[in-house]
Amino acid sequence: MIVVIQCASGKKPDAGHLRRTNGQEVMFVADPEIAPADESYSYARPDDVSDTGESWRAVLFTYNATPGSNPLHLLPAWQLYNNKTYEMLVDHCGLDRLFILSAGWGLVRADFLIPAYDITFSASGAMYKRRRSKDCYGDSNMLPKSQEPIVFFGGKDYVNLFCTLSSDARGRRTVWYNSKGAPRAPGCLVRRFHTTTRTNWHYECAKAFISGKLQ
Repeated sequence: MIVVIQCASGKKPDAGHLRRTNGQEVMFVADPEIAPADESYSYARPDDVSDTGESWRAVLFTYNATPGSNPLHLLPAWQLYNNKTYEMLVDHCGLDRLFILSAGWGLVRADFLIPAYDITFSASGAMYKRRRSKDCYGDSNMLPKSQEPIVFFGGKDYVNLFCTLSSDARGRRTVWYNSKGAPRAPGCLVRRFHTTTRTNWHYECAKAFISGKLQ
């Protein structure tokens, strides 16, 4: 079984950054033009053109293509976020079966190195962090082409991206939700997770999956 879980806003303080040719760290956000002034960072979108003339996304893929070398100290996706649930999922299903749905980078493997970023689909996020449906992103899709079932743990704001990026999956896709009404998830089985938790309920759902409490 393949497990997909959405990203989180809380990231490790020691998360590495991609850098410009002058050494300045890059912070990836949804709208650099309205991001708060900070001399520590140069703001950019993942698909903006980098100093080398290729997109920052391409720069990141090139960086990941050099095994054993990580001079910028980027963290693998499963270690980037503060919540312990990502680590628990790795222990339960393995690195090769866990994928992170990132609002900035798309569907990435748990072991894929990604830099610090501050992009979200959540309406509660600051405007410069908030990715809108009309924004153009070249989202990565690292899901394998297999018959394995896929289960998704994430809020309603992330369901559409999950459905889009996994649309050519051959296995059954299950989307867990917590809202009163089921989300629109074409081609997916939707199952409600009953809990009184409202914020970040998907972590509780993922832990129920790990403990075998989900059908």
